[in-house]
Amino acid sequence: MRIGLMTIVVAEYDAAIDFFVDSLGFELIEDSAARTNDGRPKRWVVVRPPGAETGILLARADGARQAAVIGQQVAGRVGFFLQVEDFRSAYDRMVSRGVEFVGAPRSEPYGQVAVFLDIAGNRWDLLGPAQP
Repeated sequence: MRIGLMTIVVAEYDAAIDFFVDSLGFELIEDSAARTNDGRPKRWVVVRPPGAETGILLARADGARQAAVIGQQVAGRVGFFLQVEDFRSAYDRMVSRGVEFVGAPRSEPYGQVAVFLDIAGNRWDLLGPAQP
């Protein structure tokens, strides 16, 4: 058993793809035409970190109810965790590409951490190995 995909609701597909691929370094796994349950056109867009098995389905908000959760999928808490081996390189690359961090990196018993916002405004932890 495994988790194959999780969804992040976004305002627009292309801007979300640019953020995840260009700013975070994810791979675009799929971008294909699809249909909503009632037959309207949409896109099936999947991104994931290189080497990861679990992907993120970037789902454009469909209607006011879905638009209301953009950036608030976990009620303002950190809800997504991007683990990296080289924390400083990943942090510096993301900063240089315009990723918004909400505080300075810090060391915790579980590792190095810095909170950043994705294109929708959701909070993520960038996590690296603990410092010796």
